Amino acid sequence: MASSKPFGLQWRSSTLFIVSTVGIGLFTDLFLYGLVVPILPFILRDRTDVPEEKVQSYVSALLAAYAGASVLSSLPAGIIADRVTTRQLPFLLGLTALLGATLLLFLGQTIAVLIVARILQGISAAVVWTIGLALTLDTVGPENLGKTIGSIFSFISVGELAAPVLGGVIYQKAGYTGVFGAGLTLLVIDFIMRLLVIEKKVAAKYNDVEQDRGNSQEEDNREEESREDDEESPLIGKEKDEYKVPSDQPKWILNLPILYCLKDPRLLTALLLAFVQATLLSSYDATIPTEAQELFDFNALKGGLLFIALDIPYLILGPIAGWTVDRYGTKPAAVIGFGYLVPVLILLRLPHRGGTSQIVLYCAVLSLCGVGLAVIGSPSIVEASQVVRKYHVANPDLFGKEGPYAQLYGINSMVFSAGLTLGPIVGGSLRDAIGYGNMNLCLAAISLVTATLAFVYVGGTPRILERKRV
Repeated sequence: MASSKPFGLQWRSSTLFIVSTVGIGLFTDLFLYGLVVPILPFILRDRTDVPEEKVQSYVSALLAAYAGASVLSSLPAGIIADRVTTRQLPFLLGLTALLGATLLLFLGQTIAVLIVARILQGISAAVVWTIGLALTLDTVGPENLGKTIGSIFSFISVGELAAPVLGGVIYQKAGYTGVFGAGLTLLVIDFIMRLLVIEKKVAAKYNDVEQDRGNSQEEDNREEESREDDEESPLIGKEKDEYKVPSDQPKWILNLPILYCLKDPRLLTALLLAFVQATLLSSYDATIPTEAQELFDFNALKGGLLFIALDIPYLILGPIAGWTVDRYGTKPAAVIGFGYLVPVLILLRLPHRGGTSQIVLYCAVLSLCGVGLAVIGSPSIVEASQVVRKYHVANPDLFGKEGPYAQLYGINSMVFSAGLTLGPIVGGSLRDAIGYGNMNLCLAAISLVTATLAFVYVGGTPRILERKRV
């Protein structure tokens, strides 16, 4: 036990402050990513000697540098996070990389410097998503993960969807200084919060740690496992056998056992949910402003205001949808959410060039899309955590005391980043090739396939399919 308490131990280690810090960290990452994207062409034209006809290819290269760095850094970030004593240090280092990236983007005068900046930004994204989600699980426990993730995702969606338009508007009004001034302000707030946060397991060293959640996370886990043992002991016994990893594993599995879990169809489907969710989010981001310009002659500011229709339902319903995942399981939310998006995406074919009535119609359908995005926000993370937890409980020696959760969230970050990267490419290409309505028809088909796979695999095999097998 430590001899003296840190200043503000109670509020700095509270669930609300820790989760808020994670939320701000994820928001900052997505916001700065989206804030910079619309001004990349202007940076290349104004500061480098890139020919005009090659600006688009260099913009694509800078986007690819970010995505590649994020994908390649996610799993190593998870491995490191699972092997250090606290999550705070790597969490702070990730923000340091983001600060460096922002400064390089602001000051860089060559292609090489800009590429380094985007690589640093990608590394930071991998760290903040991996460490942030692991810290969230450490703080709230698996029983409250759904509503917490739902709340965080509904909050950060505002940054992901609105930042590109906001970046363009600020650039028009205040130039580079305004854009990077907004980013640096957010970074300062984020850094202070990450510096102040005290993890639950660190706070547990002090006498008065019993606050906010009433009991420490360790006691919560013991109580939950005790209830499971009392109420479902035969099921738990079967699950331990089902999720037991055979001892004759190759060395690379023993060194990184999370890879063994990837053979589980439930986990693979959970990762697919994350990929499709990110693809849908980023496809909206890429196509709504251009479609609004074409249909209604909207400028950047008016196009940005359309995102309010998409964001408000997501912001309000995200926590509620997450609570239903905690209460009723991951399968209903995943199947209903992606299934609901099928007809709603098809409805985006209805708005056409016109006046106020068509603008209202477009906003109404976007609001319906926001409802669907809120519902699909939590199932992926919760389902993946539940599956890996079963492997962890059945193989405590293999996975260690803390489990491989940061590694899991590293893999999830890789998949989500891939979706965020692919969404604008697929959405933009399909819109140009077959039109906006048919693009959304393709996205609806992807949602239908995802809903079907979720019905079969998420949360375990449904009873109706089990009976047919018998």
